[in-house]
Amino acid sequence: MYMPDRTSVLVTGGAGFIGSVTVELLRRQNERGGGVGVVVLDNLSRGHRAAVHADVPFYEGDVGDRALVRSILREHDIESCVHFAAYAYVGESVSEPAKYFDNNVGQGVSLLTELIEGGVRRFVFSSTCATYGIPEHVPISEETPQRPTSPYGWTKFILERVLESYAVAYGLSFVALRYFNAAGASDTRGEHHEPENHLIPNVLSAARGELPFVTIHGTDYPTPDGTAVRDYVHVEDLASAHALALAYLRSAPAGRPEFINLGNGRGFSVLEVIEAARRVTGLPIETTLGPRRAGDPPTLIASAEKAQQLLGWRPDFTDLDEIIATAWRWHLAHPRGY
Repeated sequence: MYMPDRTSVLVTGGAGFIGSVTVELLRRQNERGGGVGVVVLDNLSRGHRAAVHADVPFYEGDVGDRALVRSILREHDIESCVHFAAYAYVGESVSEPAKYFDNNVGQGVSLLTELIEGGVRRFVFSSTCATYGIPEHVPISEETPQRPTSPYGWTKFILERVLESYAVAYGLSFVALRYFNAAGASDTRGEHHEPENHLIPNVLSAARGELPFVTIHGTDYPTPDGTAVRDYVHVEDLASAHALALAYLRSAPAGRPEFINLGNGRGFSVLEVIEAARRVTGLPIETTLGPRRAGDPPTLIASAEKAQQLLGWRPDFTDLDEIIATAWRWHLAHPRGY
């Protein structure tokens, strides 16, 4: 039986794609007696209430609402926070940077400050490989210089620097997980965005006939087939990394900062993803060519050695067809999402 009143972790953005899968993992660990409780804060601007189990305490609101966060800390014995809540579309961040800096940075700082004042000093941050911008070399290690090429990447970069400052001044211990392209689905939770800007769900929508074609954004990148190359990591593997990061922080000294990449270490181009989806679904998928999207680097591939060494994390899903197959099964079972 789930026990929400015991010591808990606050998960912001817990009704979103990666957040909801992580919440479900933490909930199962709690049921087995091997973890802490979980409490979710999400404003549902891009998440779904149905993605969070009814037994999990849920608060609808902004992470920057300090009075709400203070109330949650009073009502629950919060011992740590996993912070997913953020806007995460590169293209949208280019056209609406104010929205991104206000939400991702401004509200993130308000959340951090309230947590510190409430005595919470363990923090797992959902960061991104977008902080690296266009890397000089791949695979990308944590020592690769960070030169974001989009406002989205800058918002995550800035909050990483805020975390460093809070670690020095307030003894905050944190792990910033810079993950690459989240993909796939669990048995019960998958990717449902409105609008949907991510490649794999759009490719699968085209396979189901919900989209007439998939737009290939850029065919002149310096890659083998001219399309952008990305490292796809399964959402359940990302969830397990967050749970491992929480466990690590519980034994880490106060003020400990860590930056860790999460990826499979192998890249696939847009055309390779489309071809894999054709194999998985057995269906034709029409494509059309479009211009590059602003802020999109040509190639992003992770070196995840640090995650393996420090957290003991190894991805269970390493085959692209298998990753896509999990997403395909979820979309077939949930044709209208949540």
